[in-house]
Amino acid sequence: MQSLTIHGVTIPRLGLGTFRVRGMACRQAVESALALGYRHIDTAAMYENEDAVGAAVSASGIRRDDLFVTTKVWHDQLTPDGIRGALDRSLEALGLTHVDLYMVHWPARDMDLSAVMRTMDDLRRQGGTRAIGVCNFNLPMLRRVLDMRVPLASVQAEYHPFLAQSRLLSFLREHGISLTAYAPLAQGRAATDPTLVRIGTKHGVPASQVAIAWLLGQDNVIAIPKAQRRESQQANLDALNLRLDDEDRAAIAGLPKDLRYVQPPFAPDWDAD
Repeated sequence: MQSLTIHGVTIPRLGLGTFRVRGMACRQAVESALALGYRHIDTAAMYENEDAVGAAVSASGIRRDDLFVTTKVWHDQLTPDGIRGALDRSLEALGLTHVDLYMVHWPARDMDLSAVMRTMDDLRRQGGTRAIGVCNFNLPMLRRVLDMRVPLASVQAEYHPFLAQSRLLSFLREHGISLTAYAPLAQGRAATDPTLVRIGTKHGVPASQVAIAWLLGQDNVIAIPKAQRRESQQANLDALNLRLDDEDRAAIAGLPKDLRYVQPPFAPDWDAD
């Protein structure tokens, strides 16, 4: 599995997303992915599936050191006590003594950012997580975090062939932080996009695999597509070996790049400078 090493922590570049997959369906999906060779599993307290992820990890028999597990604290828990309690509950549900990456899932408008990040870093120092990160922060928020000299390993953001993240990517690369692309298939839209289908036909692969390969072909980018079917999981895994050519990349560059599909009412101002 290809990987990135950030602040001494190695992160597999392809992970399994688990949003909106719960119970036995989640456990079976994670077990299938681990059997295929995935070693990076992404969950969150808000997903209400940490217990299923933990059961799959336990049943896999894979050494803990060979797995990378990410979970997240929801935006209504962003106080020092709230964050600590949330991690304790997540670890209990997962059946783990630590996670590999603990992230702030969304920023809250009334949060004390300095207190939030100090607490996250304290948890890292104390061993509850090997690395920390944030999701859905805009650039002004990220600049404030870096001014605190907090070692971010990754920033999760919506990223796919229909949404440009050039400013964010440039900023993260400058500071040696990875971008983890969630919704990398644009909530399923990539599978039927005519341009991606045409490129996939050229290479004999599904259009969804083209979208994942496009992301993984970029420096510092990690992708966590959700996939329940074994065939889809394998296709995403095979994207690690798909090499797009200049013609393919030019065609993808010509797709719309302003289509954001994850826009909850509590989202920050994405365009803030």
